[in-house]
Amino acid sequence: MAIETKLPFDQEYVRSFSEGSGEPSWLLDLRLQALAKAEELPLPKPDKTKIDQWNFTEFANHVVQSAPISSLEELPEAVKALIDLNEEVKNLYVQRDNTPAYISLSENLKEKGVIFTDIFTAVREHSELLQKYLMKDGVKIDEHRLTALHAALLNGGVFVYVPKNVEIDTPLQAVYIQESKDAALFNHVIVVAEDNSRVVYVENYISTMETSNAVVNIVAEVFANTNARVFFAAVDNLAKGTTTYVNRRGIAGRDGRIEWALGLMNDGNTVSENITRLIGDGSYGDTKTVVVGRGEQVQNFTTSVIHYGKHTEGHILKHGVVKDSATSIFNGIGKIEHGASKSNAQQESRVLMLSEKARGDANPILLIDEDDVMAGHAASVGRVDPIQLYYLMSRGIPRVEAERLIIHGFLAPVVNEIPIEGVKKQLIEVIERKVR
Repeated sequence: MAIETKLPFDQEYVRSFSEGSGEPSWLLDLRLQALAKAEELPLPKPDKTKIDQWNFTEFANHVVQSAPISSLEELPEAVKALIDLNEEVKNLYVQRDNTPAYISLSENLKEKGVIFTDIFTAVREHSELLQKYLMKDGVKIDEHRLTALHAALLNGGVFVYVPKNVEIDTPLQAVYIQESKDAALFNHVIVVAEDNSRVVYVENYISTMETSNAVVNIVAEVFANTNARVFFAAVDNLAKGTTTYVNRRGIAGRDGRIEWALGLMNDGNTVSENITRLIGDGSYGDTKTVVVGRGEQVQNFTTSVIHYGKHTEGHILKHGVVKDSATSIFNGIGKIEHGASKSNAQQESRVLMLSEKARGDANPILLIDEDDVMAGHAASVGRVDPIQLYYLMSRGIPRVEAERLIIHGFLAPVVNEIPIEGVKKQLIEVIERKVR
């Protein structure tokens, strides 16, 4: 049965929500334009995955009022495990459903002009700066119905701004907690690194329940300007039954670097887009992704690095594990535009299937419109390597444990990139639980 495509809220609701949040006229106009487009634009069409019957619009609550917390000790144990409570927590944002619950930023970074705040505070206190980046050059409202719907109903997220020549040594961490089974989260994250700056941003999406019927629509826009570097790590771990759309987009200026380390561990149906645009000469993009699919879930992951500038370099690495009757589709696109001479586009996609009914597809695509470049790809879909298995078992390791070690080694290139120990440990534990 097809899911009803009627939008959940009308123009009157969007206007009331925006005005009640104290938003400037430019954001209200953006919301209303997006709502009108959402009614006419089609859904995205991810390769080899039909999503027309997925639920992206039917949900009970757009706003869930959760109380702030006075101490991190009030958080659920699973959330506290992500945060190093043994150290003084300085740069942290916690959001419960769509309500800001906790925010901290060190005085040292405040004095340097760093902004790290929830999206609604950014709208009120940094309106002009936010307007410069919000769905302008990164993700556009008219790409398809889901980007338009996101802009119209945006109800959470953070804004990170790092001024010129500021290097942040410790990661900024955001934790988004899904507590309501029937709510919707339209989370928007913007990370801006001005010239010669450095920042590491780490985010977690975590559910406090095992099952839900929630709708999650996430957009992240990352800007690394001249000679800036952004490292963006994420672990998504949302409950079974949650329908999730994720769009993470990066734009790198001259000699800018954007590096992604993504652990996509949702238990519900998921469609994910991750696109890095290398605009400036000498810019660099690197995307590492790990995925575990189980049960009957369907997941589709499209990763693109698009080269516009000369001497640009782009890498895509995706490793996935699929079990039970799950389906995971990996689409990797390396595109070199005309004029992007001396550029290098490389990608690798590997899928490991642990059961007979599991399905995994790895689809590498190279689109080259320039002669003087380098490009390559590798892809494989298969079972656990019997030679590796035999080697470990010949050393006295039981088969189950040997398979576990092989899987961890297979996913290690991304797991080892996570810069916060609590988050890395959580990712390992999620992988253990899902492949056990």
